[in-house]
This record gives sequence, C-alpha cells and structure tokens, in this order.
Amino acid sequence: MDKIEKYKTMEKVLREIEDLKNSETAVIKKIGQIETENMNLNIQDLEKSIASIYDGAYKNLENIEGLHTSFTETVSDFKDKNKITDEMLLEFSESN
Repeated sequence: MDKIEKYKTMEKVLREIEDLKNSETAVIKKIGQIETENMNLNIQDLEKSIASIYDGAYKNLENIEGLHTSFTETVSDFKDKNKITDEMLLEFSESN
C-alpha cells in the first residue's frame, strides 16, 4: 500500500470513528429519553439499570472521543511526514 492509499484508508477509519461517536451520542440521548419516561413510572429497577447503562455508554463515549483526538493527530502527522498535498490526493482520486 503506497502512502496515499494508506492516508486515504486512515481518513476512512477516522470517518468511521466519527460515526461511532455519533452512534454512541445517540445511545446516550435514548437513555435520557428512557430516564425521562421513568420519572412518571418511578420503577426503581429500571432506574438502577438505566443508570448503569448510562455510565457505561458515557465512558465509551469518552474513550471514543479520546481515540478520535489521538487518531486525528496520527493522520495529520502521517500527512505532514509524507508531505501529502491536496493536489496529490486529487490526482489519486481522479486515477481511481
């Protein structure tokens, strides 16, 4: 795999991490909706379970955000180290 192909693959992985972050955010919002509904129901078992699930989802989101930040730097460093320009990327896209 040449450096441009590797860079394009790294960009794809970065987009997938962003998608994962968005998915985890949606899970947290859904948990909030369940918590809100349970305010009317006041079911203790549901409250405990949802709180535990929320804690896990929030920790996952923090981990995903950390991975996103770290991998963004990795991709940027790779681009700089290999002197990949937008023109090179455009040429690569046009040839594929």
